[in-house]
Amino acid sequence: MVSASTARQLLPSTPADIDEIFRLYRLAAAYQAATPGATVVWPDFERGLVAQELAEGRQWKLLVGDTIACVWAITFDDPEIWGARNADPAIYIHRIATNPDFRGRGFVAAIVQWAVEYARQHHKKFVRLDTVGENHGLIAHYTACGFTYLGLTALTDTAGLPAHYHNATVSLFELPVAG
Repeated sequence: MVSASTARQLLPSTPADIDEIFRLYRLAAAYQAATPGATVVWPDFERGLVAQELAEGRQWKLLVGDTIACVWAITFDDPEIWGARNADPAIYIHRIATNPDFRGRGFVAAIVQWAVEYARQHHKKFVRLDTVGENHGLIAHYTACGFTYLGLTALTDTAGLPAHYHNATVSLFELPVAG
């Protein structure tokens, strides 16, 4: 086990990370399935989706020592989920998946801090994320990390989204980025 004091690094993921990314997605889905009251379980994501994110520099990882402890994806465009708000300059965070050996170490807060700085560097005014359904645990967690909970929104145009978004209602979160 890696010690809690081992240095953390937040870096772009590489194509060599793809198998580990999918392993973390499978572990996250298993965790979701085993959680009482879970509102959604992630589907098997398309490998091509992640390969494209890797090629575009939109897949990220948090390393603890040499171990990938957490992964997430970003985009600057999310119209199917954010509708008219998509016109705002924002960074959108998706699919945060933590290695079970590293849960409870404040990685979401670290990702949010990173995302705020990344948004500033890219002249964005908001950091945003969503979660399918009304997951009270995640709502509390994300608001504790500084996000404002904007409420539930029913999605209507989900053809281009992963399966768990189809016919879904999502909880939306937003964090303004100060200049």
